[in-house]
Amino acid sequence: MTSTKLSGAWGEALAAEYLRKKRYKLLASGYRSRFGEIDLIVSNRKFLVFVEVKLRKSANFAQAREYVDRHKQDRIRTTAAIYLSQYPTRLQPRFDVIEIYAPEGTETAHPEIHHLEDAFT
Repeated sequence: MTSTKLSGAWGEALAAEYLRKKRYKLLASGYRSRFGEIDLIVSNRKFLVFVEVKLRKSANFAQAREYVDRHKQDRIRTTAAIYLSQYPTRLQPRFDVIEIYAPEGTETAHPEIHHLEDAFT
């Protein structure tokens, strides 16, 4: 596994644990379609949430959320529509971004986590 994939998996695991502590239920991770991938799919009592996880060492160059541009959002939306066609639900869909800042990469003892609910405009 490459270091990028390793750190990506580490970031997604951190985000999943963060969401579990906030009482979300993990339904899928790394859900793929031919259009793209959704890092995490979670639910709570009201929402089915499609989560994009962005891991960065710092926000010095740009905030992690800025890497989820319109094109990336469109690919996530299309993949979410495919997921919903396979797994219908009465829950309201929502798109979130979780930013994780880890200055020492996977060795960071206390990464900074920001959860941006309903992040796609």
